[in-house]
Order: sequence, then C-alpha cells, then structure tokens
Amino acid sequence: MHFYITDDDEVFRSMLSQIIEDEELGEIVGEAEDGSFVDEHTLAIKHVDILFIDLLMPIRDGIETIRSIMPSFKGKIIMVSQVESKELIGEAYSLGIEYYITKPLNRIEVLSVVQKVMERIRLERSIQDIQKSLSNVFDWNPAKEQKPSSEEKKITDWGQVLLSELGIAGENGSKDLLDIIDYLYHYETEREFEMGFPTLKDIFTHISLRKLGTAASQDEIDRERKASEQRVRRAIYQSLNHLASLGLTDFANPKFENYAPKFFDFTTVRQRMTELKQASLTSTTHTRINAKKFIQVLYFEAKQLLVEGY
Repeated sequence: MHFYITDDDEVFRSMLSQIIEDEELGEIVGEAEDGSFVDEHTLAIKHVDILFIDLLMPIRDGIETIRSIMPSFKGKIIMVSQVESKELIGEAYSLGIEYYITKPLNRIEVLSVVQKVMERIRLERSIQDIQKSLSNVFDWNPAKEQKPSSEEKKITDWGQVLLSELGIAGENGSKDLLDIIDYLYHYETEREFEMGFPTLKDIFTHISLRKLGTAASQDEIDRERKASEQRVRRAIYQSLNHLASLGLTDFANPKFENYAPKFFDFTTVRQRMTELKQASLTSTTHTRINAKKFIQVLYFEAKQLLVEGY
C-alpha cells in the first residue's frame, strides 16, 4: 500500500511514518506540511492508496483540500486531528473520509483503522478484478485494450507534480509555469531547439499570445507578458524560500538535496538560508535568481518524468 501524509506537525508525520514502516503496512510515498501542497495529479502519479490528512492547517485545511481532490482521487482518506467538533467531523465524513482519528496518536487505534481500510481496498479490488474478468469473457473487444488518449499523462501533469514538490503548486505563477513547459514541449517537438533554447522574452510573449489570442493589441500582449514574468519570478522566489527553509530544518532533507542544487545556484540557496536564519524572510533584495535556469530545469525534469511515466 502507498501512503501519503499531510500535516503541519513534522513530529506527527515522523511518528505516523514510523508506525507504518515498523508494522510493514506499506510505503510512505510522500509528505506535505500543508493541504495547499496536495493535488489530485500528485496523488495519482504517486499511486496513493491511503491519504492521511490533518483537519486544521495554516494555508489550506483538510476539508478544503478534500473538496479540491474529490472526486478525482480514487484512494481512501483518513483524517487525524485534535478537533472534536461534531459538525466538522460530520462534514468530513460527508465528503467521503473513511475514518476520523483524534490526536494524540494511539498506536493500536492507528493500526486497527489502517488494517480495516486496507482490507476494504483489497475487497474492492477483488470485486473489480472479478468484474473485469467477466467483462473480458462475455464482451471482449480488442479496441477496449487501447488506452484512451484522455488518460495519458501530459507534460503539464508531471509539471504539476514538480511544482507541488517545490512548494509552489498553489502560487499564482504556477499556471504560467505550466503554460511555459507546455509551450516548450510543442516547440521542441516541432523544431528540436535548432536555434537553441528560446529566450525568456520569446517564451513569455508566446504564452501571452496563447492566453489573449491573435486579436490582442501589442500593448495588451506587452502588459500580459510583464505581468506573467512578475508572477513567475514571485513563484520562483517562493520555491527558493521553501527549499531554503527545508535545508535549514534538515540539511539531509530529500527534497532539499534533490531539488535545491538543480533549480538554483548553490550560492543563491546558501544566501537565502542565511537570510532566513536572520529572520529576514521578506527581504529578497540581495538574493538574485536565475529564472531561465529554473524554467529550463523544470521543463527537462518534467519531460524526463513524462518519458519514464509511459
């Protein structure tokens, strides 16, 4: 079984992970410190079977997060919280959670609940296998074996996963970044970067044209291009803050080790970590970012995931 834990308490995530791993219940395939970092694409690509989610979180709470991922998310949800409000618990159940566990964690209760949910998943899968077998016997059609194009993963799906990992899936500039990698994918498919990687100005101009349409005036295109650049730069700064914060908390954090040196220059990351350590979160005056490098890495990482995903 694949588990994903969403909770703003790092100690809680660690304790829950330890229980699951000690009892060999399955694999922890992802964690998030807030519901804003969770989306249906990430859960689907990581093949999450059981999602643990806290009710109260700083940016997006458990109720809002469940609403955003349903009905696309096909796994089971277990909510864990200190809140004992009957109204909130009732609302959570109405949205489709399987169980509601009250903090602090009780190891026996967690094991009992997880085992029940796992058993239900196995039962549902057995029924699906039987139905599929019967369908194949009585109504076999070779055409049905072909995977519908609508189910194929697009490069933007993988881009969304990366943005979630980078801590900026909910930022305004995330949509612009997804438009950019989609544009670059089609650009490379048609021209194979014969003239090299496009300039940032060309990239932003093309996605602005896509958004506004050919009837837009040059002034409108220029305004949208500049606005898009600002949104993307703010998102990149937020990603830098996110990774630098992870590095300060734990220099061996897998996300920090994997993404920080890829998406940013090492000196930039170290400088931002120093600024954060000095409690100057809002001060970005002296921290310069390489937006083109970030976009290039995001595109090629998403493209690699797309290739491996097939």
